Amino acid sequence: MPKSKSKALKAYKNPEFLNSADARALRILSEFLEPLHRFRRQGIKDTIVFFGSARIKSQKDAGKHYKKLRQVAKKTRQISSPLRKKLEAAKSDLINSKYYEEAVTLARLLTKWSKRLNGKTRFVICSGGGPGIMEAANKGAFLAGGKTVGLNISLPYEQSTNPYVSDELNFEFHYFFMRKFWIVYPAKAFVMFPGGFGTLDELMEILTLLQTNKIKKKVTVVLYGRAYWETIMNMHSMRNRRMISEEDLELFAYKDTPQEAFDYLVKELKKNYPDRD
Repeated sequence: MPKSKSKALKAYKNPEFLNSADARALRILSEFLEPLHRFRRQGIKDTIVFFGSARIKSQKDAGKHYKKLRQVAKKTRQISSPLRKKLEAAKSDLINSKYYEEAVTLARLLTKWSKRLNGKTRFVICSGGGPGIMEAANKGAFLAGGKTVGLNISLPYEQSTNPYVSDELNFEFHYFFMRKFWIVYPAKAFVMFPGGFGTLDELMEILTLLQTNKIKKKVTVVLYGRAYWETIMNMHSMRNRRMISEEDLELFAYKDTPQEAFDYLVKELKKNYPDRD
């Protein structure tokens, strides 16, 4: 007579199945439901999302690195080509570091303002959770005593979560499209600091969704740093060549200082969401 068998492992407790190709739909669904669960528990309905380069350093870090290279150069009778390139890169990092500090300031201003509204979880600062401008945005919210969201993504080169993301709002995604969903779904405003491919990808996707009316809610888009954005992306030329319409230029606004961006964002958010006051 056969021995009685132990209970079979339930499907939702079977790691081999859950990590298989057949369970991909479940993993995708998990990246929708688990963040939804946490956002609801934390009472978060509105976010202001900051985008920008992960390569931008703080003024302290950029200045320290540039100073170190300058000291090396002073001790060298003839500066080599590799050292010259490093100096040029470090100088560029130091110039760009102003965006880090300005992102900190803007996020702090917005968080202080939002904490005075009904409830402490309105217009929460959100970023991709990594370094650079993402870190700066989370840092500004943290310094203002607010909650702050980090929507990180698993990459071949590991991007660690910056230390300013609230523990209960620290997310790690596998699927880019699910991460993008949670970037856009609760957002009421986007602030686009100078960035590379990733920032351009997010900007163009958001503008396309707004242009095609796939985003039904009112959303404010700020391109921070007019000189940068107009250098790499000539929207007026696109309009003149009839690739976009005149109305499409109204989907975003250029701003150049934290105070200017803050005043514009608050004005638009109050106008679009008066019930949040």
